[in-house]
Amino acid sequence: MRRARPGAPPRGTAERVLTSVEAGADFDVSRDGSTDRKTETTTDTHEARETREARAEERPVSKLWHITLSVSGVESPLKEVRRGLEQLAHDHPFLLTSRYANDHAEIRYWEEARDLHDAAAVALRLWGEHRQTAKLPPWEIVGLEVIDRETYHQRIAEGYGPPPAAPVGVHPY
Repeated sequence: MRRARPGAPPRGTAERVLTSVEAGADFDVSRDGSTDRKTETTTDTHEARETREARAEERPVSKLWHITLSVSGVESPLKEVRRGLEQLAHDHPFLLTSRYANDHAEIRYWEEARDLHDAAAVALRLWGEHRQTAKLPPWEIVGLEVIDRETYHQRIAEGYGPPPAAPVGVHPY
């Protein structure tokens, strides 16, 4: 049991928290306003079924987006950069791989979002919102690439773009 004032944040947490964009109604049938599948009966009208099906087709479907986030800034000790990236990977195991040097780093991972705008918004908040908790260097985002899964696999198959993110983990350049 945690002892604290009601509404007080837990000790040791930063002011800012990474928030994610909601995946969308396509992952939770109960959100679409239709009847629960368990209670659906054969007396359901043909018109009601068509309405539900049309609504399901209109809903945005979440997709996977491959994110490459590049950051850069003043030189920092390599040990501190590595430790910060490892902490970020520990806090958010969705990170595939990170490469780093003493003045720049690249983070690659998959994000689930409705569209490119949502995926980019989450990616652009990642570094700043975890700067304090992971003790990351005070670098700025200098590059962002967001591509859909099909484009990522097409690039790899054609021999373009970076190789697949392997080995997974935090590695020097």
